[in-house]
Amino acid sequence: MEAAPTFPEIQEAVTSDDSHPLHDFTVIYPQQVEWGDMDSFGHVNNVVYYEYAQNARIYYNRRLGLFNEQTSSVMAASSCRYLKSVAYPDELWIGVKIKKIGNSSLIHEYTYYSTVQKTVVAIGESVLVYLDKLSGQKKPINESQKEAIAALENIDQEA
Repeated sequence: MEAAPTFPEIQEAVTSDDSHPLHDFTVIYPQQVEWGDMDSFGHVNNVVYYEYAQNARIYYNRRLGLFNEQTSSVMAASSCRYLKSVAYPDELWIGVKIKKIGNSSLIHEYTYYSTVQKTVVAIGESVLVYLDKLSGQKKPINESQKEAIAALENIDQEA
């Protein structure tokens, strides 16, 4: 199981600057802010950040092969803290990583960086539980998947 590198131009911009807020993220997802993402107040609506996190999470999980024909997932919890307003046009770079590996769940952590404002505009977290598609029961994350995540993230599985 091998994770694809993040987009080369983003990786170069982030890794060349030790103080960049996404410097410690192995996976960064570019998210275009669309005109329709804004609300009547002229900024990205708060609920849209959850869609952005979903896009980044799916990108991350596909890179590690965590989705397959026998496995589905359900969101058990999610949160987002908004730091600055974002408006069209902008591109957010969303750093996504695993905060904790559970038996059948992952806690994802997100940092939303605005390329227009050159700063972090939001941070979030979610708990994703994996299920067996046939039985609907929790499906354990197997050892090879845990090892691939731990290697990518450089985290201790026992923490």
